Amino acid sequence: MTKMDIRGAVDAAVPTNIIAAKAAEVRANKVNWLSYLQGQMISAEDCEFIQRFEMKRSPEEKQEMLQSEGSQCAKTFINLMTHISKEQTVQYILTMVDDMLQENHQRVSIFFDYAKRSKNTAWSYFLPMLNRQDLFTVHMAARIIAKLAAWGKELMEGSDLNYYFNWIKTQLSSQSSQYVQCVAGCLQLMLRVNEYRFAWVEADGVNCIMGVLSNKCGFQLQYQMIFSIWLLAFSPQMCEHLRRYNIIPVLSDILQESVKEKVTRIILAAFRNFLEKSAERETRQEYALAMIQCKVLKQLENLEQQKYDDEDISEDIKFLLEKLGESVQDLRILTKLLEVSDDPQVLAVAAHDVGEYVRHYPRGKRVIEQLGGKQLVMNHMHHEDQQVRYNALLAVQKLMVHNWEYLGKQLQSEQPQSTAARS
Repeated sequence: MTKMDIRGAVDAAVPTNIIAAKAAEVRANKVNWLSYLQGQMISAEDCEFIQRFEMKRSPEEKQEMLQSEGSQCAKTFINLMTHISKEQTVQYILTMVDDMLQENHQRVSIFFDYAKRSKNTAWSYFLPMLNRQDLFTVHMAARIIAKLAAWGKELMEGSDLNYYFNWIKTQLSSQSSQYVQCVAGCLQLMLRVNEYRFAWVEADGVNCIMGVLSNKCGFQLQYQMIFSIWLLAFSPQMCEHLRRYNIIPVLSDILQESVKEKVTRIILAAFRNFLEKSAERETRQEYALAMIQCKVLKQLENLEQQKYDDEDISEDIKFLLEKLGESVQDLRILTKLLEVSDDPQVLAVAAHDVGEYVRHYPRGKRVIEQLGGKQLVMNHMHHEDQQVRYNALLAVQKLMVHNWEYLGKQLQSEQPQSTAARS
């Protein structure tokens, strides 16, 4: 999964079942354009173009027409959308636009070029449609906006982007529409663009994703939300930011209960990104410890015994087992030194390192306890060597309290005259 081209991954991930069924129904209801011409609702130019466009059956024929008449195409579609009020016809126009863009992503340039001449943005023609009553119209417009924003040569910015992301958040949070998977698909398209990842996070989008995952949604929506996390985690800066959310415990719980291979695959891919894309060692270690604490190692060992058609799953399992194993081994070495060494300097340093581990990685506390490290440190609180006693006491207090300022004052009376090991 981690090797997969993001564009291909997202295109494959956008669900089409519900909206595709409705779109097929809409396509079947051909529009009588002449009646609109006779009623003076559309121009002769637009009527002539749309009739010729409908007659082009193959992608090659359409492409040839669009290459020579791209500006007219954008003009006609936008004129039809703005001058016709009948919902069924608007649905038909939007479906034609969506089909045209899906067939060839580069066709978004038709709308960008037209909008530039009119001093507008390509999505400005579609954003108002998010307020319409008909759900199919709304969600087809949302799909087109996502495609323009993700595939276009210009980035959506400012109030337009805020408005669109707020609309997505509202739709995902309510989950009241049958098209909620389509909304999630729009988010997936947007998040393949790095700049939109930052904007989504700034819009409090991660809390929205976590809220959906916490509400026992269906496996498809679950998959799409985790897919979005996977996309966010391609950015080292995002990996740093995502530390503040409770992502690992939530994903590990879903992994434990997952019966769908696609959900398992995307969780493993997200875990891998957290460990592979994070630039800071401290961040990688924090994610690793969170996974260890949530018993991901055991789940990985169980998953390793299964057979998968997708090689990426096996590769991700191998990678995660190796990285999490290294983190556990670091702690095991420290606890082993505390258990077997009789060298006061080695014991003092090991006790100090255990304390520092807990201070930098609070989740490491439980892992150390599981390895017996807490008891081993406590055993050295009465060691004959003052350095060992001091560092053991310091480590135990770090294991037991969170108020570091208070801890510092308490330790002043205990500190030996000589410099503490590695302090």
